[in-house]
Amino acid sequence: MEQSSSAYVHDHHESVLRSHSWRTAANSAAYLLPSLKPDMHILDVGCGPGTITIDLAKLVPQGHVTGIEPVPDVLDQARTTASTLGVQNVLFKVGDVHALDYPDATFDVVHAHQVLQHVVDPVMALKEMRRVTKPGGIIAVRSIDFEAMTWYPEVDGMKDWLNLHIKVARSLGGEPNAGRMLLSWARQAGIDQACVKATAGTWCYSTSEERAWWSSLWADRIVKSAFSRNALESGQATEDDLARMGQDFTTWGASPDGWFAVMHGEILCHI
Repeated sequence: MEQSSSAYVHDHHESVLRSHSWRTAANSAAYLLPSLKPDMHILDVGCGPGTITIDLAKLVPQGHVTGIEPVPDVLDQARTTASTLGVQNVLFKVGDVHALDYPDATFDVVHAHQVLQHVVDPVMALKEMRRVTKPGGIIAVRSIDFEAMTWYPEVDGMKDWLNLHIKVARSLGGEPNAGRMLLSWARQAGIDQACVKATAGTWCYSTSEERAWWSSLWADRIVKSAFSRNALESGQATEDDLARMGQDFTTWGASPDGWFAVMHGEILCHI
């Protein structure tokens, strides 16, 4: 996407890709999987390092999957992963969800995971996704709802991080609570509400290994990714604030009682 149409908070720092590379079709697109057929052609918008994309390709062995991402740097990692796994029916390209470089009615499925929270005009994005979907095809979208995150124990300062994240994302033009708005955005994009199934999905981190992984990646993201630069340059936080928030995550991760749940909104639109 052009800079003016993208509101990405974190960039592709290693700590961000550590999270993105964990994602699979099973843990991030389960609501879509029963609708897939072996010969489908799929567009995966905002594919990142390609782990979900490659999983989708495995599920459509007689079909094909194209993954697009607005910046090229992460696509080499996606291509390497596909090659290592021997998955050949997948292609990775630079692309803009606001102006998809495909004719009308090209794909059986257009999928986007954690994308609409980062775009300035999610309704326009959905209109483009609808345009390139074949009649009888499917648009599948999943987005996080930051304000619906919940955790235990209530470590002092973690709510400060959540509030800061929401403010920084909105200052860039994004909507961190996108999950709850997907159904409304689909309706605004002209998709018949009777053809939309809206659901919710979750991630939950509670084992010692999960807590260590989740807390360490967020401790790093807060101080090392573009989130830090965006928070500092906008005057919404100081370096001391960010260091404290990173330590708060570390403290939470060390708790044997630690539990963290992330909620996502999901829509499955039959075109």
